[in-house]
Amino acid sequence: MCHNLLHDPKIFQLLYRVDEALAEEARTTRCACGGKWHRADYPRKPRGCLRGFIMRYAPRFSFCCSHCRKRRTSPSVRFFGHRVYLALVILLMAGRLTARTPGAQAVCALLDIPGRTRRRWRDWWIQDFPMTALWKAEVACYLPPVHREEIKIDEPL
Repeated sequence: MCHNLLHDPKIFQLLYRVDEALAEEARTTRCACGGKWHRADYPRKPRGCLRGFIMRYAPRFSFCCSHCRKRRTSPSVRFFGHRVYLALVILLMAGRLTARTPGAQAVCALLDIPGRTRRRWRDWWIQDFPMTALWKAEVACYLPPVHREEIKIDEPL
């Protein structure tokens, strides 16, 4: 099952290394004012992470310009914007938000995800995500076309 990824330390190590590479790539550029980027990480409290990796996962890679002090945060595969749950958890839960299977319930119990959070995620995937440029670009690739109105929810969470 895909939720077994949440128990595998290798996936967390891989995602961390990808974020390090993205941060290094961002650091090598210059600010619009011409200044260099200095490392200025900030702490996060990631949920859905193995206990042994929480401290290592805590910093979000970020930079501060040496001249104008403007802040720049590099792209991340570990974090999904300002959300506190890891991106991996949110993506693994995306297909399970309406499922009433024992596997879906086990993942929710394992990660201690409250019902209110699951409902908010479900609403985001169904209402907000289809309005994004990513969805609009990718949905055009499917034949027959996927219409937003065709997405159904079996029963409330």
